[in-house]
Amino acid sequence: MAKEKTIYTCTECGGTSPRWLGKCPHCTAWNTLIESSAENPAAGKNRYSPQFQSLAKACEVTALADIEATDMTRTPTGHEELDRVLGGGIVEGGVVLIGGDPGIGKSTLLLQALDSLQRAGLNTLYVTGEESGAQVALRSRRLGLDGSQVKVMAEIQLDKILATLEVTQPAVAVIDSIQTVYSDLLTSAPGSVAQVRECAAHLTRAAKSSGVCIVLVGHVTKDGALAGPRVLEHMVDTVLYFEGDTHSSFRLVRAIKNRFGAVNEIGVFAMTEKGLKGVSNPSAMFLSQHSEPVPGSCVMVTLEGTRPLLVEIQALVDDGGPNPRRLSVGLDRDRLAMLLAVLHRHAGVACMDQDVFVNAVGGVRISEPAADLAVMLAIASSLRGKALPKGFLAFGEVGLAGEVRPAPRGQERLKEAAKLGFSVAVVPKANAPKKPIEGLTIHAVERIEQALDLVRSLQ
Repeated sequence: MAKEKTIYTCTECGGTSPRWLGKCPHCTAWNTLIESSAENPAAGKNRYSPQFQSLAKACEVTALADIEATDMTRTPTGHEELDRVLGGGIVEGGVVLIGGDPGIGKSTLLLQALDSLQRAGLNTLYVTGEESGAQVALRSRRLGLDGSQVKVMAEIQLDKILATLEVTQPAVAVIDSIQTVYSDLLTSAPGSVAQVRECAAHLTRAAKSSGVCIVLVGHVTKDGALAGPRVLEHMVDTVLYFEGDTHSSFRLVRAIKNRFGAVNEIGVFAMTEKGLKGVSNPSAMFLSQHSEPVPGSCVMVTLEGTRPLLVEIQALVDDGGPNPRRLSVGLDRDRLAMLLAVLHRHAGVACMDQDVFVNAVGGVRISEPAADLAVMLAIASSLRGKALPKGFLAFGEVGLAGEVRPAPRGQERLKEAAKLGFSVAVVPKANAPKKPIEGLTIHAVERIEQALDLVRSLQ
């Protein structure tokens, strides 16, 4: 019997190599080649059989001006936070890919959403390749979904799944997970690059031709990226990432790509005994509850998609000896080093012999430069040992020349802060509102030394 031929496939780009290499010759990624079985050349002929050709219908070439453009009809899922991330709800014929760490709550959230849609009168289907129907039923009872009429199918064969979708014609179908689905047309094992790419392509075509909204659950690698080829994210309409620590009760769902809504939108959930519940006021979980103001703490308003969030920035400055450390959690470490240099040069605050630790409370990650001013004021407050005033907040980008630059959508940030009871704000001059905001005293500054002088007068 002839020996089975093996090839090495890149998990990033899907390129192949006849032997193992440390670096992929196609996309130059390191340590991404994995061993797999070579495909049977005869199997490829069946990919163009009539059953697959019928999924892609021919279309005439039309000018953009002649095409009637209407807004996509959205169906709410019954979970406000999930609808926010999706852009308002599910879209007919849309394909959603959701990934996250094991046990983070992907299957739980989708089962809850399917039950809400089913109770709203929609036909739903849950295809599970990792659990039996009894396990899904047991989980639904644990979540309090008694009497749920969501249809469940335990299957991993692609042709049977496509046939079931055609017969039952659900409005929403969940495939949990895409890494377990396989096609007989390919000889590689389920979860391989070729299988994931091929199965996702056929499911996407089926969604576009039939109008069913398909939600694909994807595994993630140890680095947190979606497993399989990157082309998987290009094929679908929406990509969602589940984030959060399994030891914490809070979960974040972040939109990385959305053809029907805003990207970088965020939904906040709390894990309870009855499943995931939306958090309507997420700022509360990012703010520490101090009875009195403490040194080294400054509140800022950051933007997550279209939502303003209040986050507490904490700084601790301590004697560091000959080799001081600079450590940041939730913020860019290189930017922290830059801000310390600006503090020294333009404001006369020297931390050369001090350890500096900066933390964004609640596990949130802040990537926007609008946190610069809050970080610098928190560091100065910790160094002097004097707390900032009660109800104080600040935001703004700080440049290398010491100037305080405006942050985008400053009015929305200030209104959110006033709504939550904050009374004093230090903002860039360009973000100062033309009309006063009730209950909020706003101080506009142009340079970092002005901000520090102002804070000293308020303390």
